[in-house]
Formats: sequence, structure tokens, C-alpha cells
Amino acid sequence: MGTFVTLQTADKQSIAAYLAKPAGKPRGGLVICQEIFGVNNHIRKVVDGYAADGFLAIAPALFDRVEKNVELQYDQAGIAAGVALMKQASLDNALLDVRAAMAQVAEAGKTGVLGYCWGGTVSWAAACRVDGVAAAVAYYGGGIGNLLGEKPRCPILTHFGNQDQSIPMDVVEKVKAGHPDAIVHVYDAGHGFNCDERGSYNAASADLARARSIEFLNKNLG
Repeated sequence: MGTFVTLQTADKQSIAAYLAKPAGKPRGGLVICQEIFGVNNHIRKVVDGYAADGFLAIAPALFDRVEKNVELQYDQAGIAAGVALMKQASLDNALLDVRAAMAQVAEAGKTGVLGYCWGGTVSWAAACRVDGVAAAVAYYGGGIGNLLGEKPRCPILTHFGNQDQSIPMDVVEKVKAGHPDAIVHVYDAGHGFNCDERGSYNAASADLARARSIEFLNKNLG
């Protein structure tokens, strides 16, 4: 089980982050970027899971600049609230928070960034804009299509669902065409297929994507 810590960002903001440590020597650092639902129970379980796999894992609360202690449910009210918060939170500020989280786990060695939903977009942007990111993993980042003009500066792995109503498959094809070095996997699943608290959860796709993510991170952070 992890614990909450406080991060200080370069622009002098204080934000919370959920940090979990591995049992032994870390394989590397890993910044987990949240969905629009905050650093909720699911994201904390994800952080704990990657710590159990050997990473010094941390999830910065990317909505803290707008509203503290956000933990939303996977229902229509939660979606509406999360979208509103996302619109108020800028990508530039999210990347400042990612940088602060990276500094917190720098002792583990090379650091990767992994994100889901909005966090998937943040992960793609971090790969393009943040110095020191050794590898990035982006799960169904809805805003990646708006960032295709930016080139990742580190190895990047992406996961998409072919039933995702928010990310048309033509966007996925543009990722493949515009970024041939990116690893792109498509699953027979919808948006949010990794989250076992959502109706769109797809166990087979989630397990396969996680296995691929672990292999990718071990290769690039080890």
C-alpha cells in the first residue's frame, strides 16, 4: 500500500501525489497519469500494482490546481464533473506536475510515464516535451489526435480500443502513419477497457495490455 505525499512544482504549487514503493531495489521510476476521475481508488490500485512489479510508482493529483482531493465515480455525474475539471486544467500545468513527480522518484533511476484516458494524452505530451522521460505508455488518450504534429523523444507504447467511441480509428491510423517508431496496439474493446470499475472493462484486453506495458517498461527503464 502506498501513501500520499506533497509535491512542490517549478511554479511553486503544492499538489498531492500517491506514492508506492517496491519491496526491493526499484526497476525504475514510473509516473502514473490519472483519468478524468482523479487519483481515485482505481488509480491508487494501479500505482500499488506497478510498485508490486518493482517500480517506484507515483500518481500526481493533476486536478489539484483546480480542485483538491478529487475522487470521482464512474457514472454520468462523475464523467460530467471530470470533463469540466479537465477543461480547466491545462496540459502545460499537467506537465509541470509530471516533472515534479519525476523528481520525487528520480532516485529509482530511469523514469517512465504511463497514463490512461486524459492521462494518456498527458503521457504522449510528456514524451514529446519533458526532458528525462525514458519511456512512455499511453492508454486511449483522447487528445493524442491533436498532438500528432509533436514527435515523442523517447520510446512510446500506445493502447487503443477499436470500439472506443471517443477515439475514431482514423486517428489511430494517423498515429501509425505519422509516428512509425511508436508501438501501436489495438484491442477488441472500448474506452476505459483497463479499469475494472467501469462497465467497459475488458479483462482479456487489460491483461494483455498490462503485460505488454510491463515488458516495454522493463526493456526501457532497466
